[in-house]
Amino acid sequence: MSKELMVKEQSYLAEGVDLASIFSEEMEGMTLTFDRIKIPAGGGVAFEVPGDDPESPDMAKEIKAVILYHHPINSYYKDKFDGASNPPECGSVDGKTGISMDGEIIECNSCPFSKFGSSEDGKGKACKQKRRMYLLREGEFLPTILTLPTGSLGEFSKFVMRLLGKGQKSNQVVTKFSLKKAQNAGGITYSQAVFCVDRMLTDAEQVNITKMTNQVKQLATNIEMTESE
Repeated sequence: MSKELMVKEQSYLAEGVDLASIFSEEMEGMTLTFDRIKIPAGGGVAFEVPGDDPESPDMAKEIKAVILYHHPINSYYKDKFDGASNPPECGSVDGKTGISMDGEIIECNSCPFSKFGSSEDGKGKACKQKRRMYLLREGEFLPTILTLPTGSLGEFSKFVMRLLGKGQKSNQVVTKFSLKKAQNAGGITYSQAVFCVDRMLTDAEQVNITKMTNQVKQLATNIEMTESE
């Protein structure tokens, strides 16, 4: 199959998607959210991808998507998180301004819990930093959220720097996501995301992706944090 034909078959050419209009008509009075791709715990190497059955997600060792937009999110738990449905003492959906359970507004940069050495073991940060990504997979009209855990932020930073070094941005390419087993300093095995460029977007695709990116940026702060985040 020629490269030209392959790009034509796997394209991001859907036009006319107005997210704000769609949600105002269909989501009035409901909480705005998107489906989520999950990274497993314990070193698993397959993503949990939303499928037709919400109780039985699909498993995928590889994902290809355009990163429409990405931004930091922070969450602070006074007590060690045990997986229960308890909200954090403080959370930030933009990585800049946090809101505590008491309604206090806190600037993340000046918060003592966002400093290295504030964690229980004295090595990391008490406030956990993650990164929320809005992905658009080929053939879909709505983005899917993938939240990168702390252990994957370094790999993503390297990927973005490689793109910038070539004069590219993350919403100008189709990114291939995969997982590998990694181990932290405490000997705990975890799943780490890995990133590489699958291909560049065509000029026509980029026009549509840029429109979608601008729309997602406007909606991002309205997407509430989930328990897993």
